[in-house]
Amino acid sequence: MHAGAPPAAGGREGGAREAARSGTLIPDARYPNFFSDVPLTDDYTFDRFIVGPTNGLAHAAALAVSEKPALSYNPLFLHGSVGLGKTHLLQATCRSLLDRRPDLRILYLSCETFANQFIQAVQSGDLKNFRYRYREVDVLVIDDIHFLANKERTQEEFFHTFNQLYHSRRQIILSSDSHPRDIPSMEERLVSRFKWGLVTEIEPPGFETRLQIVRAKSEQRGDRFPEDVCEFLANQITSNIREVEGAIYKVASLSELMHRPIDLALAREALRDSFSSSRRQVTIEAIVRIVTAHYGVKGVDLQSKKRSRSVAYPRQVCMFLARRLTDHSLVEIGGHFGGRDHTTVLYAVEKIDREVHVDAAVKERMDSLVREIRAS
Repeated sequence: MHAGAPPAAGGREGGAREAARSGTLIPDARYPNFFSDVPLTDDYTFDRFIVGPTNGLAHAAALAVSEKPALSYNPLFLHGSVGLGKTHLLQATCRSLLDRRPDLRILYLSCETFANQFIQAVQSGDLKNFRYRYREVDVLVIDDIHFLANKERTQEEFFHTFNQLYHSRRQIILSSDSHPRDIPSMEERLVSRFKWGLVTEIEPPGFETRLQIVRAKSEQRGDRFPEDVCEFLANQITSNIREVEGAIYKVASLSELMHRPIDLALAREALRDSFSSSRRQVTIEAIVRIVTAHYGVKGVDLQSKKRSRSVAYPRQVCMFLARRLTDHSLVEIGGHFGGRDHTTVLYAVEKIDREVHVDAAVKERMDSLVREIRAS
C-alpha cells in the first residue's frame, strides 16, 4: 500500500526543485512505497560517513534505528549546525531501511513540505487524505523540524501525527538546527515528546576527523591528494563540512586548468580568496606572544625540552592554535617549538581539541585566545 503521496510532476530532477514550494512528493522507482521531496543521494550512505568523537553517538543511533526501527530510539532527534552531516545520516538511514525492506512505507521530507501540504489540505478540505498520508507510514523522516516555530496550527497537526505514529510503534526521525528546547515558540508538549527517544547533537568535527573527511572526499573524486594538502584543507575548513567538497573541487579544477600537479602551493593558490585576510596574517609568533602572556611563561621555555605541565600545556595550546589559525604544516609548527616532530604536534592538537569538545571552560578559554590573537 502506498503512503498516499500524490504523483510527481515534472520528473525527479525538476520535481525536487519545486517540491518544498508546491508540497509535491517524488516517488523513487527503486522503492514502491518511498516518497520524498528530494532524491536520495548515492554518496549519503553509512559506509561513507566519517565517524569521529563529535558525531559518533548520532551515527550509532541512526545505524541502530536502521536495523530495528521503532525499537531502538523513537523518536530519534538529531540537531546541529548546517553542514555537519544531519542530512547524510537521515538519507543513510532511509537507504539502509529500504535495502533491508524495500516494501517499507517511508516519507522523507522537509518540514516546509509538511507545512505546505497541511495548508493545501486545509484550503482544499482534504485533511482526510493528508492525515492518511502521514499517519499510515512505517517511518516518517522530517528534516529541519525547527520550521514549525511560530506555526501554531501546523504544530497542532504535527502533534496528533506524532502521537498516532508513536503509539502505533512507527519510527519517527527528526532533525533540527537546535535542541528541541531552543526552538522558538515550540509547544512544550511537542518539546516533551521529542525527548521521549534520543536527542543527540552533531558538533563540528575535530582536526583528525576533518582530515579523514578530506582524504575520503578527495579519493571519491578520484584525486588522491598529498598528505600535506589534506592537512592544509582540514586546517582551513573548521565548521561547515560541506565546504570541503567545494575546496577539493577548486584545488582539482585549478590543477586540471593549469596542468600542474596537486601540491601545497597549488592548494594555497586555489583557496587564497576563500579565507579572510585576518586568518592568513596570523603568525606563530603572535600566537606565542598571546599564549605566554596568558599562562605566565616565557617564549624560550616553549622551545626548550622542559616537560613540566606549566610549560608543556601552553606549548600544546600554541600548537593547537597554530594548526587552527595558520597555514603551517605539522612539521613547520614543530620546528617553531624546539624542532619537535609532527607526531608530537598532532598529539597536542588532538589533546586540546578533545578538551575543547568536552569542557566548556576550555572551549571558552580557547575562543577567547583566538579573539585576542586575531585582534592583535
